[in-house]
Amino acid sequence: MTPPVTTSAPITPLTPTLQRVAQHLANGLTPQEIATKTGLSAVTVRQYIRDIRESLHCPPRCKPPVIAHRLFTTQRVAPPTTDRPTPELSSKQLLLLRAVAEHSDTRDIAVAAKIAPADLRAALDQLLADTGAQDTTELVVLAHSWQLLPAEQAAHATRSGATQ
Repeated sequence: MTPPVTTSAPITPLTPTLQRVAQHLANGLTPQEIATKTGLSAVTVRQYIRDIRESLHCPPRCKPPVIAHRLFTTQRVAPPTTDRPTPELSSKQLLLLRAVAEHSDTRDIAVAAKIAPADLRAALDQLLADTGAQDTTELVVLAHSWQLLPAEQAAHATRSGATQ
């Protein structure tokens, strides 16, 4: 089963308000944390995230790591810097990292990472431990900070039919 491909339609520019919310999202904040930090209501933040997702042509229910990845690869926001050293990751871990950044569905992540769905949780837990990331959104943010997911590769993957 092939996951749906992303659209090649042009990315819609973000308004200044959406840009601010996008930067918070790209910094790994949850919608509730963004609401608290900005003074916006949680409902408003969720709507803004839907607007950002739509502007990036992400699927309606894609997860925050996928949105953050698209924000970085489309250069809507700059990845934050980190003092953490870049970890040595195996080629299988790099494949899993890319799968987490590009897919929301667990089965799609497993297929893209060439891992049995039953083994995905253990592999992902190990990747999080090896990178020091608390969750998959922080993992994607750190990966962009370490330039493990450069924009050129992601843009090529999108053009060649990868999903978001």
